[in-house]
Amino acid sequence: MLEPFQYIAGVFSGALVGFTLGLVGGGGSILAVPLMVYLVGVDDPHVAIGTSALAVATNAATGLVGHARAGNVKWRCGALYAASGVIGALVGSTAGKAFDGQRLLFLFAFVMVVVAALMLRSRKALGTPGADCHLGNAHKVIGFGVVTGLFSGFFGIGGGFLIVPGLLAATGMPMIQAVGTSLVAVAAFGLTTALNYARSGLVDWALAGVFIGGGVLGGFLGTRVAKRLSGSGRLSTVFAAMIFLVAVYMVWRSARAL
Repeated sequence: MLEPFQYIAGVFSGALVGFTLGLVGGGGSILAVPLMVYLVGVDDPHVAIGTSALAVATNAATGLVGHARAGNVKWRCGALYAASGVIGALVGSTAGKAFDGQRLLFLFAFVMVVVAALMLRSRKALGTPGADCHLGNAHKVIGFGVVTGLFSGFFGIGGGFLIVPGLLAATGMPMIQAVGTSLVAVAAFGLTTALNYARSGLVDWALAGVFIGGGVLGGFLGTRVAKRLSGSGRLSTVFAAMIFLVAVYMVWRSARAL
């Protein structure tokens, strides 16, 4: 049972994660796990992973509403990407429960650096207005979905910072639409991982509740800021910079715990 101040920290942490999800459509769960472990004080990394997966899935769904109202969601792409990745997320999360949480974070930090570098390289590529999923690129969407789902489940993350580049590479859609569409898959992957962890008793439901509450407000604010930053490659730059910072933090903290 957590102390009252830990639940307050959970609300604050949820707000930060929700803001990140609304802003860049990814990276939220990468922030959620370190916040739960180092700020809230959850002792078991796997409980932090399972709980954060549930919270991030819910917050992603909340952020999705705002992006949908703004017309930033390509539903056909989001559904195809999510459907192809859910099985991967189930397989990956089953395998991830057998690995040490700190080692998972340490290894994945290096993947984050690679993704951030690719995002910076293409930050001026604003995408093609009207780009969508069709028979010509469906195989790419499915392929990226399966691979992202495996990574998402294995490392216990929503996977948005892999989903956004995947959507950009597969369809060429504008960044702001990739952000909005990615939340469909983030919610699906996070829920799949959370349910798998819950089967093993690795979800703190009360903490997830307060985390989600904070994320509702954060997601609303993040979506509004995303509208102002879209265009001129600024959102891509913010996205990549966030990944770099979190990756460095993860390497530092997880290396000390190994």
